[in-house]
Amino acid sequence: MTVLEERYALAAGRIESIAVERALDETFHPFFVENADFLAVMIEEYEWVRAKGPKKAELEECRRHNEICFIDLLGQNYETSYANPAWALKKLGPQYGPVLCALDAELHSLPAFVYEQDLEAMTIRLELFLEIYHAFVYAAQEEKGLPALSDIREILYWFASDYAELFAQRAVDGTVDWEKDFALRIITESDLSDIRYLFAYGEYIADNQWKLAEHINGLSQETVQKIADTYTEGYRRGFEVAGKPLEKKKSVQIIYPLGFERVVKAAIANFEKMGLVPVLSRAPASFLEGRRIYKDGYFGAFVNKQFDYDHENDQALYLDKKFMGRKLECLRNAWEQKREMAALHAGPAVIECFGEPPFAPANKAEKLQYTKEQRRLLVECANQSEILSNAYIKPEERSFTIIAFPLPQIGEDFPAIFDEILRINTLDYKKYQDIQQRLIDTLDKASYVSVRGSGENRTDIKVMLHPLADPERETNFENCVADVNIPVGEVFTTPKLAGTDGVLHVTEVYLNGLLYRDLELVFKDGQITKYSCKNFDSEVENRKFLQDNVLFHHETLPMGEFAIGTNTTAYVAARRYGINDKMPILIAEKMGPHFAVGDTCYSYEEDCMTYNPDGKAIVARDNEVSLLRHTDPDKAYLNCHTDITVPYDELGELTAVAPDGTRVPIIQNGQFVLEGTEELNIPLLLGL
Repeated sequence: MTVLEERYALAAGRIESIAVERALDETFHPFFVENADFLAVMIEEYEWVRAKGPKKAELEECRRHNEICFIDLLGQNYETSYANPAWALKKLGPQYGPVLCALDAELHSLPAFVYEQDLEAMTIRLELFLEIYHAFVYAAQEEKGLPALSDIREILYWFASDYAELFAQRAVDGTVDWEKDFALRIITESDLSDIRYLFAYGEYIADNQWKLAEHINGLSQETVQKIADTYTEGYRRGFEVAGKPLEKKKSVQIIYPLGFERVVKAAIANFEKMGLVPVLSRAPASFLEGRRIYKDGYFGAFVNKQFDYDHENDQALYLDKKFMGRKLECLRNAWEQKREMAALHAGPAVIECFGEPPFAPANKAEKLQYTKEQRRLLVECANQSEILSNAYIKPEERSFTIIAFPLPQIGEDFPAIFDEILRINTLDYKKYQDIQQRLIDTLDKASYVSVRGSGENRTDIKVMLHPLADPERETNFENCVADVNIPVGEVFTTPKLAGTDGVLHVTEVYLNGLLYRDLELVFKDGQITKYSCKNFDSEVENRKFLQDNVLFHHETLPMGEFAIGTNTTAYVAARRYGINDKMPILIAEKMGPHFAVGDTCYSYEEDCMTYNPDGKAIVARDNEVSLLRHTDPDKAYLNCHTDITVPYDELGELTAVAPDGTRVPIIQNGQFVLEGTEELNIPLLLGL
């Protein structure tokens, strides 16, 4: 028996005995017994998986095992779970409640490690629980009553610090290490027509994943191959258009929702023909390792989005400058260990899913919050992490692609909606390329663009464009067709910040998994000066919500992108099926003009020349913030980029304004009026 196996056996045995002990009072005894019971289930589950239980069990048994891993987070069960901050503080008090609630949440990462048979990840979490339990028992035995709160927080701190190296290595491996083949073996070795394969991941499997897999299995091989070809060809074209040598690369990170395995399997075969091997990694299951509502990796159903939202700030318990330094040091070491693999990595290929009801979180007073200093540290840590990543996977050598499809939860029209999205994702890019060039030719003669809303939309903003030194060879806007960013349908630029002033308003928008009502941003010289929404009754709560989830802890953000979406087919489809509020930003940004706050579309690649199909160089790759990389690099990048779309039906006017004041309308009252773009109105007029 190895040392790790001995540690695991000792921890498992000790946990089993907690249920019969009465070492603590009625306040804390239920918390530790309830968690010990959960851990005992995880230990049993670990043995079941090790004995190949998922491969032998009948379908209903697989479902039962899956449910018991997540049962206390599901539906109403969460209301009385110690993982719920409101319940934890009610039962455990305002001092110990936040710490023990965070512990409970971290223990809920265990199903992932159980199914991966990651004994170390399991053991260290069992030991964390026991260390905190023993601190309470010792204090009770010594008649001290309760342990010092600082001691309990210190246990969490040192757990996060001591194992920061393990967490960092897992993050880096998940990006570049093609030898980590847990998910790959599920896809390549399973009979994908047998839905039981879904339960081998250790992710929560709900009706969405079940029905999605059944739908994909019901598609013809020709259709599956068409989806895979669109996805992988977009990836290949991204390298081709940018003039980046794909033949020098060896790996591609595939990010996908469970249920899409048949498509992913076909895509893997396509990538192999390009000389690329897949890297498949789970979206972080642990809050210590970066779990959040937006999933970055393969993922199953959300057990409970409110749970993820409630715990997104758990690092507030221990985040300080020393810990940040330790985390970055471990990340640097992890990248250095995988230096060779990182140099051969080509970037991510992403399949997104959409269709779940928009999530408007409850803003609980009991939720942990970062201090101002901690928010500053988070921003600094994100900047330094991105710099590290870019040092090993060079931006000028990588690319990506992203495509989206609906989930069955989108409604009873799911099969028809799926077919419609497939049609939208495979529209004729040549037709759009020609029409979009008409837009660009007009916009390149303008000094700024005026955008105004209609009806209840209060948008009234002036977007400044960069002057062109040589209009015959230069352009401000990229003609974006279906390569890295599927589906087709936008022209975009990096605005000049000075003089970009006004109000951006949307009555309702869905961003990064969260619903925003009556979102309004005010810009002065391209920087956000005011921000508000109407999600909560309190203005303070609304500002905090935006600061955390749109500004990402920055005091302000610049406008990093201005674009005009041209995919009226997608817009009409969304209206026809009543799924406007469920469309992912990937498609929604093509359904009207959109504005991104944060970094530009060219962040970390500003010095790489990019050309449009007509041969013109795209010169608007920088703004006044990104240019700081030459003088003050720590302030040049924000490491966020959030697109906000004004839909056609809320758009009154989009006009190009020339230096002499001449105004050329491009869109009026939701329809394209510029000569040569009229064909874009056909779907609007015919409802196609």
